[in-house]
Amino acid sequence: MSPNPGVAMTYLRVPPTLEGEPDPARIARLVFGAADWRRRHPAERVIDIAGAWQVLHYLITGDPWDGKAPEADVVCGGRLLTEDGTDELGMDVIYLAPDRVKPVADHLGGTPFDVIAGRYDLNGMVKADVQGAKGWTPDMRDRVLRPAYEALTRFYAGAAHDGQAVYKVMS
Repeated sequence: MSPNPGVAMTYLRVPPTLEGEPDPARIARLVFGAADWRRRHPAERVIDIAGAWQVLHYLITGDPWDGKAPEADVVCGGRLLTEDGTDELGMDVIYLAPDRVKPVADHLGGTPFDVIAGRYDLNGMVKADVQGAKGWTPDMRDRVLRPAYEALTRFYAGAAHDGQAVYKVMS
């Protein structure tokens, strides 16, 4: 999806409780402890934005890492359940509770890609130290980021509709 094969991000929609377990950290271990976790879930509940995650965050918030909710919650926001992939999962997992998913879905649904596309300034992204920005080209805004943003919009709308939490996996 992007020229940056480094850190990639995958999203998964999960009910607030799983197998009777309400604790997000335990749910993360139940779900992501299985090597084939992506295949164990219906395709509409998994979305992979690969290395486009930080460029998307930058376009959405105007900052490589920070921002206000609900915009920042689309990519980087939420509760970090792991630290630097050093626990038994070997990946970072960020949890976004269902009560934070709906505002994200509403924001994305009310903000077409063209509204944020103007922030796609390759020189500005490099200066802001956006991960992988040096490898991006002008055509990637519409070829890579637009479809990823539109897929995230649908993904969050589905999660909000179903009252689901969102887990973001960085590996």
